[in-house]
Amino acid sequence: MSSVDLIPTQLLKRKAVVYVRQSTQSQVMTNLESQRRQYDLVDIARQHGFADITVIDEDLGRSASGTVARPGFERLVAWLCAGKVGAVLCQDASRLARNGRDWHHLLELCGLVEARVIDHDGIYNPCHPNDRLLLGMKGSISEFELGVLRTRMLDAAKAKARRGELRLPVPFGYIWHRDFGLGLDPDLRLQEVIRLIFARFGELGSARQVLLSMSADRIHFPRPSDEGRMTSFKWMPIRYRNVISVLKNPFYAGVYVYGKSEKRTSIIDGRARRSYGHSKPVGTWDVFIRDHHEGYISWDDYERNQEQLALNTYGRAGGVKSGRGGRALLSGMMTCARCGRRLSVAYTGKPQSRPVYRCDKPNLMMGLPRCMTFGGPRVDAAVARELLRAVEPLAIEAAFEAERMHRKRQDDQRQILDLELRQARYEAGLAERRYAACDPDNRLIAAQLEKNWEIALRRVQGLEARQPTDCASAIEVDPSAFADMAENLSAAWNAPDVTMRARQQLLRTLIADIIVDVDDAVRDVVLTIHWRGGQHSELRVRKPRTGEHGSATSDEALAVMRSMAGRWSDEHIAASLNRMGMPTGQGKTWTAHRVASVRRVREIHAYRSAEKDGEWLTMTEAAKTLGVTNHVIRRLIKSGTLSAEQVVSGAPYQIRANDLASEAVKIAATRKHRPCRITDTDTLPMFTDT
Repeated sequence: MSSVDLIPTQLLKRKAVVYVRQSTQSQVMTNLESQRRQYDLVDIARQHGFADITVIDEDLGRSASGTVARPGFERLVAWLCAGKVGAVLCQDASRLARNGRDWHHLLELCGLVEARVIDHDGIYNPCHPNDRLLLGMKGSISEFELGVLRTRMLDAAKAKARRGELRLPVPFGYIWHRDFGLGLDPDLRLQEVIRLIFARFGELGSARQVLLSMSADRIHFPRPSDEGRMTSFKWMPIRYRNVISVLKNPFYAGVYVYGKSEKRTSIIDGRARRSYGHSKPVGTWDVFIRDHHEGYISWDDYERNQEQLALNTYGRAGGVKSGRGGRALLSGMMTCARCGRRLSVAYTGKPQSRPVYRCDKPNLMMGLPRCMTFGGPRVDAAVARELLRAVEPLAIEAAFEAERMHRKRQDDQRQILDLELRQARYEAGLAERRYAACDPDNRLIAAQLEKNWEIALRRVQGLEARQPTDCASAIEVDPSAFADMAENLSAAWNAPDVTMRARQQLLRTLIADIIVDVDDAVRDVVLTIHWRGGQHSELRVRKPRTGEHGSATSDEALAVMRSMAGRWSDEHIAASLNRMGMPTGQGKTWTAHRVASVRRVREIHAYRSAEKDGEWLTMTEAAKTLGVTNHVIRRLIKSGTLSAEQVVSGAPYQIRANDLASEAVKIAATRKHRPCRITDTDTLPMFTDT
């Protein structure tokens, strides 16, 4: 039916809808002739006598397979249900629908409202059986054609991919060469940035830490500037998705992969909706060819990186979590010996800064009692001491290794900056040549070229300012110069500049796992440390009693206090403790008030002068009794002439009053203006009497 007279007048009063659609965005950009032919249907609608013509082109770039939402088609269906459409114009049936459901539903609606379907071949009335049969056949043929084409293309692509010849889009750092296939990108700067990402991840063990480290060094990463075709790019500050995409892509391990992701179909509002890009497990990839091309890392390194990334995922079961900082040294490291679950960390106190380790999964999941709960500071300190004791023999080698890694990192950073500077100088030279080649009278172009040249020069100047001025030291250091380094490990570990994250990462480098249990009989936390080398060691930490805090006075300080109390005043006890380097439970120095406070709590008797009964004297009291100075008394004690006692090393001397009455002491104390010659039976005289 092609005659215009066959369209009733009441239908011409309605609107004619021209439906324009192309399946993909690439067709929208490249297949322009198809668009023109579809838009030419507006003239055909006028020729048939329609005055109200509407073009629906919102579905350009959308597939008509039924798995993608098409707002334009839904608007057309709504107008048909309302009886506002007199004719639907399309280039062919495949433009309106690629599946039988949508096509036949559209024909059903057109038949109900007596609307016509018009294409370049003629006019069809869905109310007539012959026209309806012809339209149905066109729709079925279109659907069958789409299935055949898709199957052929996919089979051909899979066959070529199995040989490793299908030219898939490759990540940054690779290009397809015309002659020998897939290979490294010749841009040395791009290669160094990718290698630096893998090197930093090997050192830090966290993708976010790699991002922070490279951002601090102001290292850039390429970004496509040609709408995803990956033929040209510009350098931008690195982002997290750049780091994670490099670490997770198997192409960097020299592996050719096809079919890493899959499409999934779900029913939403009664219609099929298809989504793409869902990752598949490693063993289910369609094509997997190892050693297909040159890689930046080996496949073993790639698997190790994926394992570390999986362990870093918060809340993932199994494995030791990477150091994330916080206040708990052993967070994520300890396993309960009773149920096999990881111990969690809670924080108590005001503010909540005191870590507490506990195994409460049985309580949360099954309502059972907690396996164990204990405070963190004592356990953290004990494991830290065990760690320092273990690494003490290797302190010198570790220091040299740390220096070597630091120099390597500086060299890598210096090389990245050098390559970036060379590229900036090339771009500045190119901008200068463009400006020199321009006609000076053409100011519209010359002004912009001059501006581009100035921007390039400023970038070169900024990169030159970032270049390090110091050179790497070539002086060889004697290892014997670090002989005392092992003694300073504890001070380095507790230094205020060392973050908890650094301590956690060092701990995880040497310790694989810690199995923990609580010996309720003796109130000990039993730690079984599994070292990386395969060795095991057991450590016991006393669990504090209920109400016992972590700022208690040490047993050594209490022993000194008990031995000196009753003979010495609180001032002398405080001075002795400070000389011996024994701080209070809170790490402060001792005063008489603090000594008295501890004595009252521990029920230690105080100093009472009446208890001495004149039997014991201090150095000052002895000097006053003999009428000499303290220096004379100290000299007599060192020479052995006067006997004296010390409760502990560093405490004041105690002198018996009876010893001051001896003849030797009186003679030595009254000797003046002569050198003090002490007679020693073990010393031979220089000059004999003969």
